[in-house]
Amino acid sequence: MASITDTARAFFDIVETGQGWSAASAHCTPDASFASQAEPLAEIKTVQAYAEWMRALLGFIPDGRYELRSFATDDERATVSAYAVFSGTHSGEGGPCPATGKGTETDYVYVMQFANGKIRHMTKIWNAGWAMRELGWT
Repeated sequence: MASITDTARAFFDIVETGQGWSAASAHCTPDASFASQAEPLAEIKTVQAYAEWMRALLGFIPDGRYELRSFATDDERATVSAYAVFSGTHSGEGGPCPATGKGTETDYVYVMQFANGKIRHMTKIWNAGWAMRELGWT
């Protein structure tokens, strides 16, 4: 059985490269929940919906990429946290408005809670307003 660190790392890369729920689901409980206080994500309540949101985002930010800055496992609490910086330019079709040609570099954190070796809940901590302004969406 893979460690929660290995599972979290594989899940993080799958979601951040826009592979969607079909690829991410193997690392999660079927009913894995999601929470975020970031405005664009406030209505998303499942990891499945979040993975699909990221897949769509990378459709209109086709050069989207991440730089992992920190990755930590808390075995006592069965939690893994990943801090990264997302960079990309709104150059593709779709999104909240026509392509702006503007880019962003935005910090965010995933906090992934585990049960029986799979992600059961994920919280994304992100200052969405900053990214949305940089991308010309507000």
